[in-house]
Amino acid sequence: MDFEKLVKSIQEFEGVSRKSSIDNVISLLGDAYNVSGDVVIDIGDDASAIDIGNNQVILVAADGIWGKIMNVNPYWAGYCSVLVNVNDIAAMGGKPLAMVNIMSISNDEIYEELLKGIKDGCLKFGVPMVGGHLHPDGDCDSLGVAIVGIAQKDKLITSFSAEVGDKIIVAIDLDGKSHEMFSLNWDTTYDKDKQLVQDQISAVQYLAEKDYIKSGKDISNPGIIGTLEMLLETSKKGAIVNLEEIPKNDSVEWENWLKSYPGSGFVFTADEKNCNYIKEYLSKYSIVANVVGEITSGSSLYLKYDDKKIEVFNQENNPIFLFK
Repeated sequence: MDFEKLVKSIQEFEGVSRKSSIDNVISLLGDAYNVSGDVVIDIGDDASAIDIGNNQVILVAADGIWGKIMNVNPYWAGYCSVLVNVNDIAAMGGKPLAMVNIMSISNDEIYEELLKGIKDGCLKFGVPMVGGHLHPDGDCDSLGVAIVGIAQKDKLITSFSAEVGDKIIVAIDLDGKSHEMFSLNWDTTYDKDKQLVQDQISAVQYLAEKDYIKSGKDISNPGIIGTLEMLLETSKKGAIVNLEEIPKNDSVEWENWLKSYPGSGFVFTADEKNCNYIKEYLSKYSIVANVVGEITSGSSLYLKYDDKKIEVFNQENNPIFLFK
């Protein structure tokens, strides 16, 4: 393996670089983010959390689907619009409740396939699509979906809670396949029984409510290392990760694997004493979890392989996004 080439590929990956514009959005929103005073975590997590009293928060998240997917496979775009939103709520330790969508359609064939995918996603994950807004004469085809969930306020999994000395856990369902049209989409849900898929979501909720997980994110477009870097930037911490400890399906090369978006995949941090339980519990639901490294002080994420250690990201020099 050319380790230096692998690191460079992660640094230049489009799933990483396309996050850089988030800084500008945050600065322009300013105080609008918490004008009610009820938002309990800062901007930059998988979902926002709004205090509704009685130690409960409503979780709110939204995702848009890449145009690349819309244009090539609208059915899969619809299905994934459900998957990505459900995972955002799961990553916070919450229970998904319902979704709404905004669709802009210029092609009736895309419209029909998109809705079929959304419907099948709702049936698979057990989360209803309760409404939305349609632009039937749009200039382009686009889809955005928003979701609400619920969680215990004092049991939230956030990106802001990693502490020096925490063990880093990568947890992925390895029983899947690369989508035939999208090589970086590691599909672990479509061919599985819906009960197992839904149990994977509730398993993370259980670990959150039992205080086994300290911080976390679902693995999204930036891939495994990029997702961990986003967590580090919100927590203002560094990390050292051992490449060969990352759970991987043997059919996929390292470069594609580290860039992949898994149907069920998370990055967590936890106290060392809880790691074995987390691994054993998730294994019941077809999720392989492993300790891959440790949270450190400083601002660098290092990746180790054999006797080499290379800095992948530095929050001063090449952050994905750095919340100031």
